[in-house]
Amino acid sequence: MQHFFRTVEKLSTYNILFKGLKEGTHVFDFQIGDSFFEHFENSLINQAAVKVQVTLEKHSSFLALQIRLEGTVKLMCDRCLDWYDQPIEDQETVFVKFGETESEEGDDVIWILPEEYQINVAQLIYEYISISVPLKHVHPDRNDGKSGCDPEMLEKLEKYTHHEVEKTDERWDELKKLLNNN
Repeated sequence: MQHFFRTVEKLSTYNILFKGLKEGTHVFDFQIGDSFFEHFENSLINQAAVKVQVTLEKHSSFLALQIRLEGTVKLMCDRCLDWYDQPIEDQETVFVKFGETESEEGDDVIWILPEEYQINVAQLIYEYISISVPLKHVHPDRNDGKSGCDPEMLEKLEKYTHHEVEKTDERWDELKKLLNNN
C-alpha cells in the first residue's frame, strides 16, 4: 500500500477533509451499496450492503485510520450456482504519512503530499471489503446443520459425481504387491 494516495474525484462522497480538524479522534460513517462497486473495474462484487465506520485519529505528523466494516455481499455459490448473502466483517488500521517521497514503512502505511487537505477512502474501503470475502463461496449451513445450497442442484451433483470403482486388472494388483515388498 506504499504509494501516494490522491483524491478520487468520481467517489468524492468518500473524501475526508482532515486539514481543518483538531488533533484527536473523528468518526465518519459510510453506507456501501451496489452503485459503489460500479466505480471499480473487474470487481467481483456487484451487490452489497455494508456499513463502514472510519475512525480518524489526527496527530501532528500523521493520521491513523481505523476502518471497520460489517454487512453482506451477494455471491454466487461455487457448489450450487445459486446466489446468497455472505456476511462479512473486518477491522483494519492504516497510517497516513505526509511527504514528497515514499519510504519503506510497511503495507499499512500510505503516503500523501504535504499540501493535501483531504483523503479519499473509497479505494481502501473497496480493498478491505474485497479481502473480507472468503475464497470459497458456499452457502452457509442452515440452523438445522444442513447445507443451505439448492437441494435439487445437490442431488444432480451427487448423481453426476458418483462413480463406481472400476474393478482393476488382477495382473496390476500382483505387480503392486511386488512393489510394496521392497
